[in-house]
Amino acid sequence: MGTKERRERAKDATRQKILDAARELFASEGYEAVSMRRIADAIEYSPTAIYIYFKDKADLMKELCHMDYEAFTSRAQQFADVANPIERIRLLARSYIQFAIEHPNHFRLMFMTKPMPEMVQMDEEEMRERGRGDPTRDGYAFLMQCVQQAIAQGWVREDLRRDPELVAQMLWAGGHGVASLQVTRLENEPWFTWKGADALGEATLLAVLRGILRDESILERNGSATSIGTKAVPDGRNDT
Repeated sequence: MGTKERRERAKDATRQKILDAARELFASEGYEAVSMRRIADAIEYSPTAIYIYFKDKADLMKELCHMDYEAFTSRAQQFADVANPIERIRLLARSYIQFAIEHPNHFRLMFMTKPMPEMVQMDEEEMRERGRGDPTRDGYAFLMQCVQQAIAQGWVREDLRRDPELVAQMLWAGGHGVASLQVTRLENEPWFTWKGADALGEATLLAVLRGILRDESILERNGSATSIGTKAVPDGRNDT
């Protein structure tokens, strides 16, 4: 390996170290409370060194979200070839909850941290470059695609067919509720017995689907009614 390659690898490693430290701090302390100096202190660097890689805190946060959304969408794409949209929705919901279990800091940052105006301001061109609306790069667009296909096949209740975005957000809300409870570590709550993300996730998804579909027998025909609840979600966590 030449000197230039070693230098590039060192720069990439430093950049990743900054991102990892920022993610953990943003997730645990909140975006507003964390300064660039605080991130620098966490990795024992000078603030000046961080500005070599990121122009400001908003730039750093944007890059973190972009990376983590890409990682999540990449997981979701493993279901793209599943022909049945209901089955795809079920697998996507499981994957969403599993992502929260395996990467709680990523999940908190992506879905439980209030974005600041300077962090989310993007023009149409930048949003297109980042994959907005592309089901292969945008997890929400992928869910919308599944919902639209289910509507096209006549499986969704008639009163909901005109608003696929509402249906998509109902499904998202169900999965997000379970995932959010999971990352708050309710299994350690002394006042009640936490049912676990696996059982609660499957039961919640089934309840939402029953409310959305025009006929519960659709679940049986698609195999979802019998397959829901058969796959356990591991309890292990990995804040990577």
